Amino acid sequence: MQGWAVLWLPGTDHAGIATQAAVERWLWQQRGLRRQELSRAQFLTELWDWKERHGGAILQQLRALGASLDWSRCAFTMDPGFSRAVTEAFVRLHGAGLVRRSRRLVNWSCALRSALADVEVEPRVLGGPTVLSGPGWPRAVTFGVLVRFAYPVEGDDDLELPVATTRPETMLGDVAVAVHPGDPRYQHLHGRHVRHPFTGRLLPVIADPSVDPELGTGAVKVTPGHGTPTWRWRAPTACPPPAGSSGTMHHEDPRGGGWLQGAHRFDARERLVAALAMRGLFRGCQDHPMTLPLCSRSGDVVEFLLKSQWFLRCREMAQRAREAVTSGSLKLVPKFHEKNWKTWMDNAGDWCLSRQLWWGHQVPAYRVGAPPPENEDPPENEDPPENGDPPEGLWVVGRDEDEARAAAARACRCPPAEIQLHRDPDVLDTWFSSALFPFAALGWPEETPDFRRFYPTSLLETGSDLLFFWVARMVMLGQELTGRLPFSQVLLHSLVRDAQGRKMSKSLGNVIDPRDVIAGASLQELQEKLRRSNLDPHELAVASEGQRRQFPHGIPECGTDALRMALCSHNAHGDDIRLDVATVLSYRHFCNKVWNAVKFVLAALGPEFVPQIPEEAAPRRPMERWVLSRLARAAGEYGRRMEALEAHGALAAAHHFWLRSFCDVYLVGWGLRLSVRPSVCPSFPNFCRSLNVEPNPFPFC
Repeated sequence: MQGWAVLWLPGTDHAGIATQAAVERWLWQQRGLRRQELSRAQFLTELWDWKERHGGAILQQLRALGASLDWSRCAFTMDPGFSRAVTEAFVRLHGAGLVRRSRRLVNWSCALRSALADVEVEPRVLGGPTVLSGPGWPRAVTFGVLVRFAYPVEGDDDLELPVATTRPETMLGDVAVAVHPGDPRYQHLHGRHVRHPFTGRLLPVIADPSVDPELGTGAVKVTPGHGTPTWRWRAPTACPPPAGSSGTMHHEDPRGGGWLQGAHRFDARERLVAALAMRGLFRGCQDHPMTLPLCSRSGDVVEFLLKSQWFLRCREMAQRAREAVTSGSLKLVPKFHEKNWKTWMDNAGDWCLSRQLWWGHQVPAYRVGAPPPENEDPPENEDPPENGDPPEGLWVVGRDEDEARAAAARACRCPPAEIQLHRDPDVLDTWFSSALFPFAALGWPEETPDFRRFYPTSLLETGSDLLFFWVARMVMLGQELTGRLPFSQVLLHSLVRDAQGRKMSKSLGNVIDPRDVIAGASLQELQEKLRRSNLDPHELAVASEGQRRQFPHGIPECGTDALRMALCSHNAHGDDIRLDVATVLSYRHFCNKVWNAVKFVLAALGPEFVPQIPEEAAPRRPMERWVLSRLARAAGEYGRRMEALEAHGALAAAHHFWLRSFCDVYLVGWGLRLSVRPSVCPSFPNFCRSLNVEPNPFPFC
């Protein structure tokens, strides 16, 4: 409307973890099949079918809301062109030395059997003992408890070293015990060993100044395979972690933890505590406030496991992204997000890109089957073996298998025909491909007309919860791969919650589909949609009851305009938005007032009315000059608010003018002037009643 060329670009991502989990649930509920019973190709066929059935829901909602997107340019992260961009980005980042495969402790979801990025771990603060349930757990588990037990000191039956832990099941992987060098309670144990009660291993007592002598017993068990704080000690005798990728125990030492083989990690916790008590080594429990790491996708407790994964080094990119905000090149709205942005960028670690899924962009990396020539140093990108594990071999990266084969041939100094390649079965984190959206959706890496014309973009609008999941990564990869910021301004709106302030969740039954608010839906229709939502029986029962309480009579028809106005009426720069259908209904009533006002004006003007040319029209009466001045004031306020990205203020200006100036004063006054001739405006009394005003004359009529 202001003469600018505008592109509002629509698109969706493939939501790797969420979509695969949904399809796996559906296959089990409908056919009794596990993913492992299908080939990868068969499972991907099921995933594409699912995407065709459900993948367009968000776009349909946007259409129903009347969003003015350019649907001809709609992008999907798994489209062929977009997939080429993802491969190109990975290859370029690897070539620049920013992507590297290494064996490290990663955030591991046992429910998903996949690694997670740091931002996908949701810390839950517990004030003390808290009972929780999780996916695949045999029973509810109490967290927020510190378990104390003793290690007997080798060579002296009268000495013991007490330790405290919130995860006693990990003690099977202990390799040492650490104490503070200045702690007088344990100085006589420096350099000595304690004996593991189940495995018989001798564990050294290490003096380390990072140990907090006030926490627990002041002695910390060192478990390299379970937790980042203890990994930095690099104990001399390492052993694999006792809990495996599925969350079950896999310690096979018959003298040690073999009796727990196959037990769930939380079952093993109880059995280990009981076994310690039988050996006279259990020293009691105490309440312990703690932060529990949860998988934001599944709700499972995250384990820290040693895994070989692909990592993206982010420190240099993060500093450039920080500088972009500091210098003002990138503006965050509202401004208070800048502090969190700078803090996160200052502490940005390496990004784990690997996901142990089948749905997504398969990592364009290949392990070379043929060993390198003898008497040659290992390749630079191969990690040294740790914990006695065999080396992984040489990995090469390529846009396709031919390019990877050529790279392997150069590294191994042998003909390409002799090379055996095995592609990494893992896929890339969904946020990696989503981070490329501002330029990949416009044709990058090709210099397409769209890319030249519309990149970089001007404004990104998204939820404030995606500041680090998505916005930060778009900025980092945009600057790294294109040399430019992907946008100059970011509007971070508040989260939309239900009327009680709860986050919308299918398992709670409080998700509000905008199409149901627009067209209306009975309780029976809402319940039927819930039954088709692929929830497990327990979640379905809870969600159905929640839905019955929230919408006992269903959702009344409110219309698109009323929903848009209700959403825009909240200050999206502040607290979370509580979407109450009653609020939407109040705006539906306002829309009815607009409708009645238009009918009244058309009836008063008559069928023969011909509007004047705007440039030639001039107000003749004081009331006309007054209402035009109010219109000019409202238009100016509307424009200022929109420039400041304050939709709620713009809506308030338009709402106030229409209702209080145009309808309550101008139209009522105009109608009174015409009401002396009922044949001209017979609907005036009804119109006044629709506005809840009395048809009293005004002095300037």
